[in-house]
Amino acid sequence: MSVSPSPVKSSSPVRGGHTHDHIHAIDASAATTRALWTALILTGGFAGVEAAGGVIAGSLALISDAGHMVTDAASFIVALFAAALAQRPPSRRASYGYARAEVLAAFINAMAMLALVVWIAVEAVQRLLAPAPVAGPTVMIVAAGGMAINIVVAVMLSRAGGNINARGALIHVFGDLLGSVAALVAGAVIYWTGWTPIDPILSIVVALLILRSTLELLRQSTGVLMEHVPAHLSYDAIGDRLAALPGVQGVHDLHVWCMSADRVALSAHLLLADGLAWPATLAAAKRMLALDFGIRHVTLQPTWPLPTPSGRVIPVAAVDSEAHR
Repeated sequence: MSVSPSPVKSSSPVRGGHTHDHIHAIDASAATTRALWTALILTGGFAGVEAAGGVIAGSLALISDAGHMVTDAASFIVALFAAALAQRPPSRRASYGYARAEVLAAFINAMAMLALVVWIAVEAVQRLLAPAPVAGPTVMIVAAGGMAINIVVAVMLSRAGGNINARGALIHVFGDLLGSVAALVAGAVIYWTGWTPIDPILSIVVALLILRSTLELLRQSTGVLMEHVPAHLSYDAIGDRLAALPGVQGVHDLHVWCMSADRVALSAHLLLADGLAWPATLAAAKRMLALDFGIRHVTLQPTWPLPTPSGRVIPVAAVDSEAHR
């Protein structure tokens, strides 16, 4: 089998044949939208409470967690806008539709999280160099409330579905949850021991934990935007399976990419031994790709070897433009 990628990919939209998948995608999107709206209301409302508590208590852990909640609220707004945009049908200017808007929102959220991690780290270092008094009991009370809010929101988002927007929102919420736990622990340690450096130290620990999840989200969203082969699929395995179909002599210009976070597309040229077998080969290829790889948006083009001439070959002479003037 010969599989040769090409830097140029051309694919035309194919309509119809995806009714069940489309309905399932709409249901999942509606559930995610409801969860995001609820998360926005709860998170945005408590962010003000936590910020005020952090200022009163003098706790960086609470202030950073409040800032994280504000970032969460902003990310939910971006995600909701992207989810609404993704429901728009294809147009002449956007033949694939707008589903990739959700991936772009996840990318923006990841970049916002990176900025938040940097801010927390800088503030924590400053607190370590110049310790400030922290009111332990106030920190514990506010942090406990934030932890309860984050648990409720995390449960809702986990039940909403597994698209990239829901995963991005969950990363934000888990970061908030870790921040609330860290603030609760910091408040307890300060209350019982008076050791204030625990507050910025735990803030740095939380920032590092958030950084790991954020980098993974950034990798996933960048992969979709760059049209990489999805991580759960093997380019070589797909090419081998296509080349193994009866009547197929080779595969070239094979491309596998993500149209959105959850929809995979494929295009390829199949070299056939017999052009008359193309309808059966096409049906077999589409069935195999859907069942074995979950790829349902498929564009395949047949090619076949040129026949060896058996009679006289009449060459096509170039027309002399000067002679016809």
